[in-house]
Amino acid sequence: MIDVVLVDDHPLVRAGLAGLISSSTDDIRVVGEAATGEEALALVGETDPDVVLMDLSMPGVDGVEATRRITAAGHGCAVVVLTSFSDSARVGAAVAAGAVGYLLKDSEPDAVLAAIRSAAAGHAPLDPRVARTLLPARDRDDGHGLSAREQEVLLLVAQGLANKQIASRLGIAERTVKVHLGNVFRRIGVADRTSAALWARDHLPEGSAPDE
Repeated sequence: MIDVVLVDDHPLVRAGLAGLISSSTDDIRVVGEAATGEEALALVGETDPDVVLMDLSMPGVDGVEATRRITAAGHGCAVVVLTSFSDSARVGAAVAAGAVGYLLKDSEPDAVLAAIRSAAAGHAPLDPRVARTLLPARDRDDGHGLSAREQEVLLLVAQGLANKQIASRLGIAERTVKVHLGNVFRRIGVADRTSAALWARDHLPEGSAPDE
């Protein structure tokens, strides 16, 4: 079962998403709803969801900041942005904050459900209409946009370790490893572990791998 938290300041949007999930799936359930970023932070800590559907525009702590705090707290859930905004600044800010996926609110219902399942599986669901805004980041030569932890995970993948082994080595949850890999795949432009391992061998120094 995939546990989901819905975060949106519009009750009608939350009700619509909850209704879609409850009426259309038997593998996804809503474990909580939040109207603000502050509520989302508390709710994620209480419910430990697999996926958070996060609106961006909210009073107080907005979706970007809420995503950043959830990610920094190491909860291990995958944050998927669901918003009306597709401009590059907002997309970039959300991704930099740790969001693994980005959807627009006019997406088809099936696309939203597929994105939830994809994010829970460690992938990075992106609406094709916003994916192009991320492409320039792949051409940077400043570490390729990967955090130190993401580079650690990627190097261990290149050594042939499975997610469970990586989690044990780094002292983090296996689900957190999946989230990091989803970020890595998206940022370097690959779709599987083999391609990611080959990319790591070409772009990352072996000396940066974590010690045994």
